[in-house]
Amino acid sequence: MRIALHQPEIPANTGNIGRTCAATGTGLDLIEPLGFRLSEKEIRRAGMDYWEQLDVRRHMNFASFAETFRREHPQGRIWMATTKARRIYTEADFLTEDCILFGKESAGIPEEILTQYEETCIRIPMGEQIRSLNLSNAVAIVLYEALRQQGFPDMEKQGQLHYLTWSRE
Repeated sequence: MRIALHQPEIPANTGNIGRTCAATGTGLDLIEPLGFRLSEKEIRRAGMDYWEQLDVRRHMNFASFAETFRREHPQGRIWMATTKARRIYTEADFLTEDCILFGKESAGIPEEILTQYEETCIRIPMGEQIRSLNLSNAVAIVLYEALRQQGFPDMEKQGQLHYLTWSRE
């Protein structure tokens, strides 16, 4: 799976998303322009020392990203996470070759892009008085549902205590 961020603006969000991607073995695509430099300390702090373990790719624009994605993942779909979608993210059937795209914090994904992907637009349900969730939280919610559907591939299935052992091991 891959997560794509269309013109992210806040380095701490991108750092948090990078950390989530590293923890799940998920690739991260960043579509320019970015609202920060990848060398900024805020992105490194949020991603901690996991940034080096992350498969990060930069794209000059959405068209370049989409072309590269289709070439590398011909069976994959690009899901559009947007508050404007009719379909809820739990209704999607995610595949390992899919990518979930999220828009910038201030405006989301441009409607010119959304209308090209109507069948794969998804949203997270929330109260009417709330405009949107924090970007890094939204990514975590949808990504973990996608990975749950796939049985959490290549991820540790059982937690371990640091100093003691569980009574039923």
